[in-house]
Amino acid sequence: MGVSGYSGGELVRLLLHHPKLTTNPLLLGRSETNLHLGDLQPQLATADGLGDPIHPFSWDLLTEKGINLLFLATPHEQSREWVPEALARNIRVVDLSGAWRLQEAKNRDVYKLTDANPEEAAKIQTEAVFGAPELHAEAIAGARLVANPGCYSTSVILALAPLVKAGLLDLTHGIICDSKSGVSGAGKAATAKTHFMYAADNLSAYGVFSHRHTGELLEQLHLTEDQIQFTPHLLPIPRGILSTIYARLATPGTPEQIETAFRTFYAGRSMVRIHATPGLPQIQHIVRTNFCDIGFQLAKDGKRLVIVSCLDNLLKGAAGQAVQNMNLMVGWNESEGLL
Repeated sequence: MGVSGYSGGELVRLLLHHPKLTTNPLLLGRSETNLHLGDLQPQLATADGLGDPIHPFSWDLLTEKGINLLFLATPHEQSREWVPEALARNIRVVDLSGAWRLQEAKNRDVYKLTDANPEEAAKIQTEAVFGAPELHAEAIAGARLVANPGCYSTSVILALAPLVKAGLLDLTHGIICDSKSGVSGAGKAATAKTHFMYAADNLSAYGVFSHRHTGELLEQLHLTEDQIQFTPHLLPIPRGILSTIYARLATPGTPEQIETAFRTFYAGRSMVRIHATPGLPQIQHIVRTNFCDIGFQLAKDGKRLVIVSCLDNLLKGAAGQAVQNMNLMVGWNESEGLL
């Protein structure tokens, strides 16, 4: 559901070419108009310029078609409303919005969500699994509801999780995350700050101390607000995220120690690529892939550490990670259809 946006379009493209799917996905939209995929995503049109039809969303239609897994590329409020109904109908959900990502109410308040049945929503919230396969693969496999992570938060969490878990960082000193994203990260609906005249030849910070992905960092890395500072920036490029992260080690270490921590944590995880120091990743190497590339450099004092993490915000940061989660939920290799 929700094929018109940037992430929705990428999701449909991946599903149409997924080697394990024997039929095309059922495409759903809000409109009663007779639309086809080519009308909303021309790059996915068939030779006749059409592509598969887009059906008006209907629970009865999902039942009729025997749907057992639903992707929601919808606004947060819509996902919050529809997920309880989907689960009641035994339909598993991968939700690309932020509606179910955050377990703590104080973090979730940034979305200003309301629930028709707060008690039911609270129960569902506790079973929602944060859809980071590298962190929660086992829980994702058995989940009814997977909350796809945010794009910025994916880049930061994957860069820090191995080092936080290993206890290598001096958390009292604090971590600084300086992240930059292409314009597609803001969604397809144009705003004053995403149109060409604002974004082109420009670089701007926004959401300082208030960005909605901050709560994901706190919850997934088990940090407090005074231990990490995240500031996003808008890059004048279509897609891609580069996060530069500044931290200190708790005790002096070596590059080999840091690299070992990364490679051990991500052993067997095909969607994370670790660069041998002093190599650092670049956006041009991950765009239109589902990889998250991570590199680092350690200062001569053995304490000051800079980590660089890159991913495509529409793929590993959204649609690609959603397919990765689907693969785990149905028992396939998590990289199916993504390499």
